[in-house]
Amino acid sequence: MNINSIEENFSIEVDEKVVEKNLSKIKAIAQTREKDVEILKKCFSLIDLTTLNSTDGYEKGKVMAEKVSSFKQNFQNIDNVAAICVYPTLIAAVKENLTVSKVNIASVAAGFPSSQTFIDIKLSECQMAIENGADELDVVISLGAFLEGDYFTVFSELQQIKEVAGKVHVKVILETGVLPSLKDIKLASFLAMEAGADFIKTSTGKLEPAATPQAMYVMCEAIKEFYEKTGKKIGIKPAGGVGNSSDAAYYYSIVEQVLGKQWLNPELFRLGASRLANKLLSDITKTEVSYF
Repeated sequence: MNINSIEENFSIEVDEKVVEKNLSKIKAIAQTREKDVEILKKCFSLIDLTTLNSTDGYEKGKVMAEKVSSFKQNFQNIDNVAAICVYPTLIAAVKENLTVSKVNIASVAAGFPSSQTFIDIKLSECQMAIENGADELDVVISLGAFLEGDYFTVFSELQQIKEVAGKVHVKVILETGVLPSLKDIKLASFLAMEAGADFIKTSTGKLEPAATPQAMYVMCEAIKEFYEKTGKKIGIKPAGGVGNSSDAAYYYSIVEQVLGKQWLNPELFRLGASRLANKLLSDITKTEVSYF
């Protein structure tokens, strides 16, 4: 796999002026939705409720799972989050205490967040995460290889990870904030999708900048072209810095305007967030909420 084969099949060029012009229109739409309770409820149902702190232990996973499990008892008219996302060592804690269906367990893996380890370790960690109960894996591309133009390594590693994952969804993190250009973001998107990614994701949340509307727009454009040429629907996940209802409404509107309403469901769209849940709940209920 190399850049020539990607260029033969897909358009990796990006007109930044067009991106900004279209985002300006989408932002205007999003601003009308920031207090739309039904839109905010929809955004809440798309959340990957996340904790990725070095201090996380069993109790953290247990409490998160218990709160998600009892969520409907406290908020009857709001759909639950889509998933709980944790480090591999917390999968068991979540699995043992999660008593509701339709909430997946997602685990970061494959040397997250730097991806700076051996491929055998990456594959082993993915396998162990699955064996412990992960329904989804969030993995980072080999950024060093990508930035050096070694696209084969990036592609090969992702392909092997997907082979290990099988039916378990793999969300591939591009870490868009450190990629040099929007063109590179688009290229990375196509590489990941060609390698078998079920989702492409902006960021780990560990580096700045994290998710941006520009990166999100270009990734959605890549997904749209990939779908038109292959018939495969790939999911999208902005993560890192998605902290309030305004952010959520903006990313929701980008997906809607570029990919269409058929993408506005947890199977194809997630919001990676640690702070967003309480913010949305507060704006939905119009009271200060600190449930999570």
